[in-house]
Amino acid sequence: MTNLLQFLNTNSGALTVVFTAVVTIATAVYAVLTWVLVKETRMMREVQTEPKLQVAVASFDFAVHIVRLHIRNIGLGPALDVAFKPKVISGGACAEKLLAEFTDVNFFNVGLKHFGPGQERVSGYTRLNQDHDGKMASVLGIDVTYSSATGKAYSDTLVVDMSELKGGYQLGKPHAYAIAQSLEKLQKDIHSLSTGFHRMKVNVYSSEDRAQEMAEEQERREQWRKEQEAQQVAQTDRLDKGPAA
Repeated sequence: MTNLLQFLNTNSGALTVVFTAVVTIATAVYAVLTWVLVKETRMMREVQTEPKLQVAVASFDFAVHIVRLHIRNIGLGPALDVAFKPKVISGGACAEKLLAEFTDVNFFNVGLKHFGPGQERVSGYTRLNQDHDGKMASVLGIDVTYSSATGKAYSDTLVVDMSELKGGYQLGKPHAYAIAQSLEKLQKDIHSLSTGFHRMKVNVYSSEDRAQEMAEEQERREQWRKEQEAQQVAQTDRLDKGPAA
């Protein structure tokens, strides 16, 4: 113990420097970690409060060859003062015509004052079975500018590459569409019956008809009973007479 105390007293200066260096490094590491946590917290807050626009091409349920653009706000905050500037990236005259069909909706011209979280707007539609090759080779772009509720400005270019639709197909009819068609047909049938346009084919019996039917059935049974009794009497007579001599 005496030697240890003597060693500490002799090297107290060096030990103080080492300890100070260790504390300084630990403090620096803690500061760096705190800065990283603050940065991640800020990013999480922005994700939870800031808007984010995206565009996708989707077809109708009842016709896979009819498509339109779906513009959505996939962020968790509202987009304010949204402005659109559509343009052709490649595809020439066919792409220009396709862009005109998609943007034949007024919000592309006047913009959107408020585009809430999860809200969606759809463009005009086009038929892919008309000038299919030209439309599949078209690449469109939509320059969008908007701001968040916190005042942060955003600017982005949403790209629509029509070649991504190549090879797509649809098997059968979607269940929701098939159910809707069945309900519509049922509604038409009920309407036709209620208005008398179509009449139900039914047989209607009155009480007199039922009584007459029962009497006829009873008569048939009585006739059958009499025939059976006559057959039994004839058979008894043959047995009584015995075989012919």
